Amino acid sequence: MQVKESYRTVLQQASDELVEKRSRFIATVKPVKTEAEALEFLEELKKKYWDARHNVYAYVLEENNIQRYSDDGEPAGTAGVPVLDMIKKEGLSNLIVVVTRYFGGILLGTGGLVHAYSRSAKLGVEAAKPVTMVLCREVTVLCDYSLLGKVQSEICAQNIIMGETEYADAVKVKVYVPETQVEKFIADMTDKTNGRISIEKGDIGYAKS
Repeated sequence: MQVKESYRTVLQQASDELVEKRSRFIATVKPVKTEAEALEFLEELKKKYWDARHNVYAYVLEENNIQRYSDDGEPAGTAGVPVLDMIKKEGLSNLIVVVTRYFGGILLGTGGLVHAYSRSAKLGVEAAKPVTMVLCREVTVLCDYSLLGKVQSEICAQNIIMGETEYADAVKVKVYVPETQVEKFIADMTDKTNGRISIEKGDIGYAKS
């Protein structure tokens, strides 16, 4: 599987609620990386909302480009598909959206259901805060206190993602550099400090930009 330089997902688990003609639509969204995680979360919500009429869901994963959805008893194409379409329209992946419906006694019709499920899912995603994850190399810069200002200035100038900073006999600054920019970052940092720093390259992973 080809590794992407970046992808959009959500930052955290969150939920939001919409009421349409007395029907309650509760959208719960969670970032996940595997199908097993998505299905486990779905089962948790089915137990939590055991008395609901429907637990509609859709999830999109980077892993094997998986896309799944379910109308969970709603008329075909009126629930799971709108949720999945919303996810794809927003360019999101590695997340699951579950929209729980408590029926309010008034039929919404096909168009009403599509609108309600799509809108509810969008509200849930907004609550979960969409973010862009960038494939980065963890890089640690070790420098004297006298160079810290210059190091931080160069990090800001290149829009590098900051990590933890440890203060001991020297300062250890952890940053996350897009993999395509690592060598340039190291060369520039070495040049700006006249080689008076130590740099260690760490593991590759995704970091929030």
